[in-house]
Amino acid sequence: MEPQKIQRINELAKKEYLTEEEKQEQKQLRQEYIDEYKASLVAQLDNTYIIDKDGTKKKLKKKGL
Repeated sequence: MEPQKIQRINELAKKEYLTEEEKQEQKQLRQEYIDEYKASLVAQLDNTYIIDKDGTKKKLKKKGL
């Protein structure tokens, strides 16, 4: 996420009162942040391996949610 968007999230979080437009913007920015965070985590886990005691590598398996 671009630094400007993170800065905007923080600006909105610090405001005591938000207009309806600002509330909607805050909701959208937060969702975008969460989506990017999840995608980054999934990508990292997709490239994670478990190494057994005998040295064999096993790829992590996805669990259904």
